[in-house]
Amino acid sequence: MTIDAYIAGFTEEPGYLDYGRLGPLATSAAEESLALTQVLERARYGSLDVFPEQDLRVRRAASDLIGFPVDQIVFQPNTTQGIMHAMFGLTGGVLLSPGEFPSLPIAAVRAQEALHSVQPAWLETDHGKVTPGQIRQQLESNVAAVAVSLVDSRTGYLCDIEGIRQVIGDRLLIVDAIQGFGVVDAPWDAADVIVSGGQKWVRAGWGTGIMAFSARALERLTPVFSGFTGTEEPEPWDEVPPPAPDARAYRVSNPDPIAEARLAAALEEIHETGVAAINAAITEHVSEVVELADEFAIAVVSSRDEQERAGLVVLGPPAEQVTVLTASLHNHGITATTRDGRVRLSVHAATSSETLEMLRGAFVSYNTAATY
Repeated sequence: MTIDAYIAGFTEEPGYLDYGRLGPLATSAAEESLALTQVLERARYGSLDVFPEQDLRVRRAASDLIGFPVDQIVFQPNTTQGIMHAMFGLTGGVLLSPGEFPSLPIAAVRAQEALHSVQPAWLETDHGKVTPGQIRQQLESNVAAVAVSLVDSRTGYLCDIEGIRQVIGDRLLIVDAIQGFGVVDAPWDAADVIVSGGQKWVRAGWGTGIMAFSARALERLTPVFSGFTGTEEPEPWDEVPPPAPDARAYRVSNPDPIAEARLAAALEEIHETGVAAINAAITEHVSEVVELADEFAIAVVSSRDEQERAGLVVLGPPAEQVTVLTASLHNHGITATTRDGRVRLSVHAATSSETLEMLRGAFVSYNTAATY
C-alpha cells in the first residue's frame, strides 16, 4: 500500500491535531466493524464462525508489525489492563519515573499494596525525559524490571529503549508503547513486554490493544489475573488447570472479536504501508508545525531533534497566555490538548495543508491578542 492510499483512510475534518488523545477511526477499521456488526446482527447459519478467527488474525497482524512470535502476543482491551498484568506479575523492584502516564505508577503501587512482592523505585528524570544515563546512575541490584513509555505523553520525548536495554542487562524492560505504536519504527526486540492500546495513533478505536512478551518475560512473570480462557483447555469444566505457558495466560475472558477485527484491519494497513513511510510523513509535518510556532515566537518545549520525537509537538506559552492560545485554537477549529499549562499538538501522516493553515490562523489570533 502506498502512503497516499494509507492517508486516504483518514476521513476526519481538517483541524484535527489530537491523535495523542484519540485517533478517529481509520476507514479500514470502521468498515471492518460495520461488516462484522451486521454479521452479528443477522446471525445467519454458519456466519458466526468468523468471530473466533479474529484472535489469531490480530495476533498475526501485531506479529508482522513488531516481530514477536504469534504465541507470545495476546489481545488486551486497553493499555492499562496489560500494564496491570505486567506489574502484578513482577517479583522484585521496578524502576520507573513517577511522572509517567498514571497507568504505570498506579499499577506499580497497586501491585505493591496488594501482593507486597513488587517494590517501586522512583526514577529521577531530566524534566520528564527518561534516559539510559539516568537509569544507569539509579539502577540498584534489587531492581528486576524497568518500565518506561516509548513516547512521553507530556513532553513528546521518544525514549531510547535500545540504549536502556544495554544499560539494564537481562532485567525485564516493560514498555508502554501507546504514544508511538504504529508510527514509530522502534527496536521492539529490545523490550520484554510491549503494551499498547489501538485507540490513538493506530486509529482502531476503544477496546483494542495488544500485549507482547519476550521468552524471558513469559518465564519470569506470573499471570496473576489469568481467567478461564487463559488455560490450554478450550473449556476447563470440572477442573482448574494451570495457566497456559504462553501469552494466552494473560487472558481474563473471551476477547471482543469485533474489536480484534478493527485492530487487525488497522495493523494490517500499517504493515502494508510501512511504519518507516508513515513516520517519514509525520516527521515532515512535525517540522512544519515547529516552524510555524517559531514564526510566531511560541515556545516549543518538546524536542526538536528528530531522534527524540515522534508525533507530538508541545508548546509552552507564558502562563498568563495559555488560555488565550487555547481559545485561539478552539476558535479556528483546531482540536488539541491543553494540560498543565502546555498545549500539545499531535501530528499524523495525513495532517493536511488546510489543517496547517488553520493552525497558522490560530497563531495569528493568539499573537495579536498576546500583544495586547
